[in-house]
Amino acid sequence: MDQVVEFLVSAAILVGGVFALVGSIGLARLPDFYLRLHGPTKASTLGVGGTILASLLFFSWQERALQLQEVLIALFLFITAPVSAHMLAKAAMHRDLKRREDTRGRPWKQ
Repeated sequence: MDQVVEFLVSAAILVGGVFALVGSIGLARLPDFYLRLHGPTKASTLGVGGTILASLLFFSWQERALQLQEVLIALFLFITAPVSAHMLAKAAMHRDLKRREDTRGRPWKQ
């Protein structure tokens, strides 16, 4: 059974690392603030979520009890990440931040 848990922890860390890497590449490569905001918000949240899931599995298996700290961290992360991204996007809209010409949809311009 230890090998199964080790495999699950390794898989969760690997998946979390891949999502975090994709989010980082998106932050560096995307040309527009709005596009740069989208990539890391979605991918990095899943990356940190995978890492926290690995931590939850590992420490719950070691202690033979559910570790509440990891659950609270994941809950906090999944609540605050979309809210902060929304606030950043809204501030950029109000400041009329430059965007690419091919950006579709401008709901703030009537």
